[in-house]
Amino acid sequence: QVQLVESGGGLAQAGSSLRPSCAASGLTFNDFAMGWFRQLPGREREFVAAISRSATSAHYSDSVEGRFTVSRDNARNTVSLQMNNLVPEDTATYFCAARRAPNPHSGYYTTQSLYSYWGQGTQVTVSS
Repeated sequence: QVQLVESGGGLAQAGSSLRPSCAASGLTFNDFAMGWFRQLPGREREFVAAISRSATSAHYSDSVEGRFTVSRDNARNTVSLQMNNLVPEDTATYFCAARRAPNPHSGYYTTQSLYSYWGQGTQVTVSS
């Protein structure tokens, strides 16, 4: 049974940093590209970042480019999202997701329908 478990969200002030992580189990982690999405109540889930199986490529939404960095540790089956210079608009529930990817260098998966597995989410709240 595949499980993705996020942790590391919380309350932060504008301008500060958070680093949520996602621990994966029940799958061969190296076979999967990983993504981060976020969602506000009543709104569509939106793409934040994605990283290829081999961590050789990463992609970001325009709203987080230059502030967020996605990384993975294939030995520990984890993916993290370093969030710097947070702004109140970053407030959302953050979800990690996994997609089986034949190409180890391909990470351009920006649509939620491309992902097979999802975590339960971790809340990030940024105060001004």
